Amino acid sequence: MAFQVMTLSDAAADRVKAIVENSGPDAQGIRVSIRKGGCAGMEYAVDLVSEPNAKDDFIERDGAKVWVDPAAILYLLGTQMDFETTKLRSGFVFNNPNQTSACGCGESVELKPADLAKLAGLEARV
Repeated sequence: MAFQVMTLSDAAADRVKAIVENSGPDAQGIRVSIRKGGCAGMEYAVDLVSEPNAKDDFIERDGAKVWVDPAAILYLLGTQMDFETTKLRSGFVFNNPNQTSACGCGESVELKPADLAKLAGLEARV
């Protein structure tokens, strides 16, 4: 199995499939990217994909198709994408080891690039 930039929980995969099924015949999946914005500096963005970008990283779980923007890869390495429903909201949640902080409203985050040596299980050489 090839290394994946991020993983999907069962709930996230189910929600992606539901979004695609309810979005018309052109919908193929979703695309995850990082945008500048919000009070913490960055925001996760999830958009519908009707025509995949060949440069995007591709993840598939149980028929749920997710593409990841190449510019977001270093910020998303090791992330698990989940979907949760609470009394006040429902939405995708990113359990990201590269997230250093988040704003009070939870809509924006501060991210650092992934530590590649740590991800590879190697000690960084000084």
